[in-house]
Amino acid sequence: MTDSADAADSADGRGEVTSRRRGRPPRTESADTRDRILDAAREEFSERGYEKTSVRGIAKAAGVDSALVHHYFGTKEQVFEAAVEVALVPALKVRDAVLEAPLDDVGERLTRFLFGLWENPVTRKPLLAIVRSAVNNEAAATVFRRLVSAQLLRRIAGEIDAPDAELRAELAASQLVGVAMMRYVIKIEPIASADPEQIIARVAPVVQGHLTGR
Repeated sequence: MTDSADAADSADGRGEVTSRRRGRPPRTESADTRDRILDAAREEFSERGYEKTSVRGIAKAAGVDSALVHHYFGTKEQVFEAAVEVALVPALKVRDAVLEAPLDDVGERLTRFLFGLWENPVTRKPLLAIVRSAVNNEAAATVFRRLVSAQLLRRIAGEIDAPDAELRAELAASQLVGVAMMRYVIKIEPIASADPEQIIARVAPVVQGHLTGR
């Protein structure tokens, strides 16, 4: 299903959206519906990627009308952003988890923290949705850059005392995303089946070098 089909969904469902606004469900029911839509969206985006996911497909998976998806979130891009932002909440707290100690071993702490997210089945699926979608679609990539650059990389860069701090943070992130792509998305051996501790031991010094190396 394409974005044009989603636009048709939106146009066809305007009357239903209006009627729902006149008689909105109770707040608890609204929260449950929103959560169900977000869960379905993460599932669809992780399995199909951004291009092949449609608002209609998300609605079907959530057991609601597509007009209700538009009512709560708007366009497909806005659904995607809402879904991945929730998934990125642990990563957006990375500064507190990683930068509490001196920067001398920040590479190891950052690498261990992020690979911990990938190794956890609960957080792996939304991360897959983010990476797969961002690789294949510019709208999804824009959302990814906005969330990651503004809310994650700049936080880390702010702790680095160097004139090229933002470049250093982005290179470190690129290293981590690249290895994650090889291990969890493309699943190239032997990276895909290597022990996580072995991966961390190899990658962490490189990340450290990007962040604080000369």
